Amino acid sequence: MIHIVLFQPEKPMNTGNIMRTCKATGSKLHIIGPLTYQIDDKGLQRAGMDYLIGFEFSYYENYEEFLQKNNNPTIHFITRYGFKAPSEGDFSDFNSDIYVMFGKESTGIPKKILKSDLSRCYRLPMVEDARSLNLSNCVAIVTYEILRQQDYISLSRKEVIKGEDFLLRVNNDG
Repeated sequence: MIHIVLFQPEKPMNTGNIMRTCKATGSKLHIIGPLTYQIDDKGLQRAGMDYLIGFEFSYYENYEEFLQKNNNPTIHFITRYGFKAPSEGDFSDFNSDIYVMFGKESTGIPKKILKSDLSRCYRLPMVEDARSLNLSNCVAIVTYEILRQQDYISLSRKEVIKGEDFLLRVNNDG
């Protein structure tokens, strides 16, 4: 299972979008506090839309509590200081628990945490003069890279809600 770990996220809209991504991909969300907003914030609800109905996540007061309650998992860190792209990691084992941590929007993951294992620090490639990407976009990119390596094994490849023949049934106006 993919475990998305947010370290002290600061923007409820990003957290709501990430919840929606986790729901759509079957990923588990872990949020490490403290937070600068209420978890029931209207922006979070608006970004998550109806995807948040029945969505469950785990909240931790601090990093140490997260480590303790998850048996000190191996964590992959997404940081602008990373040494390789996520596509260079091996995330192909569908039966493994894969923990991926993303930092707060303003300052990222604390350097002390990143230095715990530099070999698991990944960076999303971008042009040289770009500092960073939006947090919720980063989560989606990395989550889908992991799923790509697993051949999207747990995801539907067809339209289920409107039917896989939807395009064949609609008129040219729609």
